[in-house]
Amino acid sequence: MKLISPWAATAQSDIKNSAVLLEKRFLDYTFTLHNAGSSVWIVSTAANGSKLGFRAAFGLDCDFEVLELNERDTGCTLLLQTSIGRYKVAVDFPDTENTILHYKATFTPAIPVVIPFWPKDIVPLTEKGSIENTTATIHLHQAGTRSGLLFASTSSPKKGSFLYFQNLTALSDYCNATETSLAETVGGEWPEIGFSLPVSKEKAIAAATDYVVSDAYVLFSPEVPSDDIAISKQYLNHLAAIYSVIPKPDTKYHDWLTTSKTALNDLTFNKGCWTYTKGRPYLNAYLCDYKTPAEIMVQLSVLYAVHEYAQWTGESFPVIDEIKGGLQSFYDDKLKTISRWLPSQRGELDESEEQKKAMTMDSWYLHHPLMNLSKLALDGDKEAKDLLLDSIDYAIKVAHHFNYEWPVFYKMDTLETLKAETVPGSGGEKDVAGGYAHLMINVWKVTGEKKYLNEALKAARKLRDRGMNIFYQANNTAFSALAMLRLYRETKEELFLDISYLCIAGIMKNVQLWECNYGNAVNFDNFFGIFPLNDAPYKAAYEEMEVYAALNDYIKEAVAIKAPILPSVMLLLPELVRYSVSRLPGYYPPLLPEDILSDEVKTGEVDPKLWIPVEDLQDGWEQHGQVGQEVYGAGVGFGVVPRQYVKIEEGDFILFTDYPITSFTKAKDGSLGFTIIGSENFTSRLILLANDDKKTLRNIKVSLAKGDKDSILTSARSSPKSVEYDVTGGQKIILRF
Repeated sequence: MKLISPWAATAQSDIKNSAVLLEKRFLDYTFTLHNAGSSVWIVSTAANGSKLGFRAAFGLDCDFEVLELNERDTGCTLLLQTSIGRYKVAVDFPDTENTILHYKATFTPAIPVVIPFWPKDIVPLTEKGSIENTTATIHLHQAGTRSGLLFASTSSPKKGSFLYFQNLTALSDYCNATETSLAETVGGEWPEIGFSLPVSKEKAIAAATDYVVSDAYVLFSPEVPSDDIAISKQYLNHLAAIYSVIPKPDTKYHDWLTTSKTALNDLTFNKGCWTYTKGRPYLNAYLCDYKTPAEIMVQLSVLYAVHEYAQWTGESFPVIDEIKGGLQSFYDDKLKTISRWLPSQRGELDESEEQKKAMTMDSWYLHHPLMNLSKLALDGDKEAKDLLLDSIDYAIKVAHHFNYEWPVFYKMDTLETLKAETVPGSGGEKDVAGGYAHLMINVWKVTGEKKYLNEALKAARKLRDRGMNIFYQANNTAFSALAMLRLYRETKEELFLDISYLCIAGIMKNVQLWECNYGNAVNFDNFFGIFPLNDAPYKAAYEEMEVYAALNDYIKEAVAIKAPILPSVMLLLPELVRYSVSRLPGYYPPLLPEDILSDEVKTGEVDPKLWIPVEDLQDGWEQHGQVGQEVYGAGVGFGVVPRQYVKIEEGDFILFTDYPITSFTKAKDGSLGFTIIGSENFTSRLILLANDDKKTLRNIKVSLAKGDKDSILTSARSSPKSVEYDVTGGQKIILRF
């Protein structure tokens, strides 16, 4: 039997017995507005009769008096009075092509008020039966401080689906007043679901002050997705539509060129970044963590990031040779593979965590360093190629042993499963098959041996059955998406594009599409932040950087091979890139107030003046850097520079864009052309940066190609050494100098 609260149990009769204040028909849906005493409801009715009720305002058990109702073509505004304050409810339909309902409620209390309870704002409605007898499937909902959304489909008494999105950014004033968090505020159990305002029994909201208490967007569809791939596509399409109409914060330009130089210097010369074993230097995982033996993943993560940066600058950095000099020490001659921990130091592991045991392997940790070795090998590094090929047979043996379905932990020497699942019934590390496929594609390219491509295909096909729960760790899920695109390029099988959508949907349900403007989080940007794990309470620098890099590459490669990617994906991913470039500097301690950094650090130390990112950015009421300052995340800027900056040798300047761009084409007249990849509905930055002084920029003309003619762009902003333009996705840009 379904258990429901009195506020849900009485909703249907309250609505039925109330007068209709207003009726609006929009596209194929009818919407009615009701004053039902202590709640104002909006009822949506689909063409098939499916009905849902949305509590647009809750009077805190006081009845509403309608003071004013102003109707517009696109909606209405309702002014209400209760015995404890006034409400303003605005209703509109912000998209002419999609059935999106938007309602926003603002409460102005007459006296200071504490709010100890707030009901969910969505209930199903029936013609004759009770809401307890309705059925639906909730495909996903908010976890932690991720986006305030809920995606569900109803099956009885009528079929339909909807994506609900609560714009949590708008509620920051309330949270600042009550010192509450917006974590876990959107969810519930059918038939009582949606958003609940976080409650406070101790902190009151102030009198005569406006507080937004709900800002909801709902997209309706008569279609019910039939399987996980259909769910992922519909979710991405719906999310893109809602994303297009919600308010979004501005981005900022950050000087990644200077940051990367400073970070490289700190990485190279700060003693806390390094440990020495048998006279050889190795990178610590965390600043000043000398207790934990060196890890291969740490060495190769930083090495490849610095390698990419070195390729862009054309310089050689000593830190590259320092790291490379220690890689062979990780090779285990008995197992015939690189090991997570230095084999000579395994005995020093303190076993304080599950994975800190001599022969314990976390499944993704085997493939991740091999993946970085394969990328170095593809760039011509012979030592990396040799170490890769000496280890690859072991990785294949493990894959075959587990039939491409990896557990969380296994024993390296016996392949005994030590931990099959993170949570009973949830499965192991589901996206490892995609990381393995990514690795095997690279090894195939390195060797030309098709057996590795066949391995990639076998692993990739296993991902089909992982469904919307494919996401285990964000960066591995992003690598999986990129691998699926590359397999599509080789096979033209639509299956692999579909699996890439499963991966991207998994990432998109683990992002934060709202700005946390309360507590400590006001000191850095949060919008489009990416969480590393399904249950992680914080955003993490290293995983965010790798997701950004992999999905940036996904977009560019998709355009290059003219893959028929969903338009919603090509809208969302460039936006993820744009916000990542603006937001990732927030991990650097010198850009954060020292008093928001944690005094207690789980691993190592945090140096507030060091340009090495903290691992964790938490909810607004938490301190940040609680986990530590992650040396293996030092490559954040090294990954951004080669993807967003282009050196234009002919013109002696540097081009920056915060959207991805296509490859340059050179015309007969010497001009350079490229296209901004992204939605034409959003504005991005294009900046010309002078190498020496601004004089070099005076003779550069930036034009927008329009058919056979060009239109010279006017700069939006400028500084002593830069000129900035506002451009949109899809525009073809011509540079003449």
